[in-house]
Order: sequence, then structure tokens, then C-alpha cells
Amino acid sequence: MTDIRDELFYQALDLLKGLIAIPRKSREENKAADLFECFMRAQCGDKAEVTRHGNNLLVIPADHQQNQDRPTLLLNSHIDTVKPSSGWTLDPFTPYFDESTNRLYGIGSNDAGASLVSLAATFLHFIHTGSKPSYRLIFLASCEEEVSGCGGMEMMVPLMPHIDKAIVGEPTGMRPAIAEKGLMVLDCEVHGVSGHAARNEGINAIYKALPAISAMRSLRFPNVSEMLGPVKISITQIEAGTQHNVVPDLCKFVADVRTTDAYSNIETLDLIKTALPDVDIKARSTRLNPSSISSADPLVSRFAMLGLEPFGSPTLSDQALMPWPSLKAGPGDSARSHSSDEYICLEEIREAIETYITILQ
Repeated sequence: MTDIRDELFYQALDLLKGLIAIPRKSREENKAADLFECFMRAQCGDKAEVTRHGNNLLVIPADHQQNQDRPTLLLNSHIDTVKPSSGWTLDPFTPYFDESTNRLYGIGSNDAGASLVSLAATFLHFIHTGSKPSYRLIFLASCEEEVSGCGGMEMMVPLMPHIDKAIVGEPTGMRPAIAEKGLMVLDCEVHGVSGHAARNEGINAIYKALPAISAMRSLRFPNVSEMLGPVKISITQIEAGTQHNVVPDLCKFVADVRTTDAYSNIETLDLIKTALPDVDIKARSTRLNPSSISSADPLVSRFAMLGLEPFGSPTLSDQALMPWPSLKAGPGDSARSHSSDEYICLEEIREAIETYITILQ
């Protein structure tokens, strides 16, 4: 790294250690947002405007209204984490550096603290050097990502200026995820007729539900996403019956539906309802839509030129709430997310900062 990039790396590392030390479970990010706000205000000075909306931090360069011939790119990652699992052998809120492996351990170090501080360092590089990237940059540290809450990205979308596309920082090994699955949770009901179990009375809702569940599991739709494959439906909960000698007149089950960019959530829901007319199906929400960006987009091409191959991601992020094209790319490994003894390698942060700067120049 050059001197300023080296300095930004160490500042990013100190910031990440500070974030690890602050419990920041979704909807409880206040103190982490305080730390991040102080850091960005001190770093940006009068070169950018830092505004806070709830626990979201939006940073817009002072010269944003200039050079309007360049498209606007949002750099985004989240400050919140999940609750630590019971399997931690280390204190999740004490940043621990293992010199033998060059790993920094701590809650949210991988998901998505490393992405957050790397994108912040990238943004600050252009602020401090005065060099003009190929895009006009806006930076957003968002909250409530892990619960897809209404107080995070959903609240921020109407508050931000026009955005052409976004890079969302999540652990992908810096490979660009150019498509991401969406999510719907479906509450399903099958109705029967109650009766006495001993007298062969009624219509058993469980028996009636079994072929419906099997049919839902095996549903295949005409359009298949090139990057994400088919829509995936998993039955994850089932409930029926009041006692052993009563034929149940109601069977409820829950379906987890991972949607793709081949259909919107609404279109997927309509296809499922059409295929299963005897099942009462209600979606808890259709707001977490699949997302994608063209593989021919110049931003994707820049990643590919560095040998970073595009792929489709099965995991959900704030992309689901963005109305503009976006890709997901950041340091770390998705397999470490939400795991015990979560860690990030220091060289992953260094390389991420270098990669982001190279792509944006």
C-alpha cells in the first residue's frame, strides 16, 4: 500500500476492534453508531456531510453536486450483528488477534465489520487524496440488516439522493455476487372436517396436507435464473391436531421460499397459489425481493478483470431492499458468518481496500 492507504488500513483495523467491543445486535446499535459517527466526522471534516438517521450514518461528499456527468455509486455495509451463539470459546466482544494465523477474532468481524471498515477506508481514500473516481461516491453504514428491519435500508432509501448502482459489503472473498436470492415466508393452511378417530369420521387435515406439502416441495417453474438456479421451497414447520382421539380439521405449515431474479416475489407467490388451489396461502411479506445486476455492467467487468469471478448468492442482504442495481462484494468468507469464534484475516482487509480503490479509479 501507499502511505495513505497504509494509514487508512490501520485506522480501519482500529475502528473494527472498537466495533467488536460494542454489543450491536440488530435494533441495539446505538453505541456502535455513536463510534462510527465520531470516526467519520473526524475523518471527513468539511470535505463531506455526515448525517445520522436513527442508527444509520449517511456520508455525502461536499462536492457531490459537481461533475453530474458521472453516475452515483452507493458504498454500503451494515453495523449490526446477530446475537453470539453459545459455542464461542473466546469472548465475542473482546477483539483478539492471533499473530500465528494473522486472524482477528470477534463478533461481526467477518459479517460485516471487515466490509464496513474497508468500504469506509476506500471512501476516505478519495476524500483525502482529492482524486476523482469513475463514480460519484456516497457512503452508508446501515443498521438492522440482520433482521431486515424497517429502520435500516428501507428507511434510508427515500432519504438518499439519486443512486445509479451500489456495492454492498458482505463477506464474499471479494468476488462479486451479481444476483441474490430473495425471501418469502408463507403461512399455509389445509382444512378438513373433525371427527372421532375411533369411528373413521371426518376428513383428516393432516392426510389432506401431505400431498399438498409434497407438491409444494417439488414445484418447478418455467423460468430458471442463470446465476441462482430454480426457486427453492422448504417446508420448515408443521402444526395440527388438538388431542390423540380427534381427527384434525386444520393442518398448518410454514414454507421458506428463496426466490430468484427469474420472478418477483409477487409473481412467485401467484405461481404457488395457482399450483395449490386447495391450500390457503398467505405471505408474511413480499418486500425482500431477489436482486441482480447485468454481468455486462462495467462495474462487474472491473471485478472480472482482476480475476474475481461473478457468482449468484443464496444469502440475503440489504440488496433485497434496494430499488437500484447492486452487487455484493467484500472481504471474508460467508461460511464464517454467524459462527462461533468468528474471525477475519488482516490481509483480507488490506486486499479489500486495494481492490475497491482499483475498481473505482
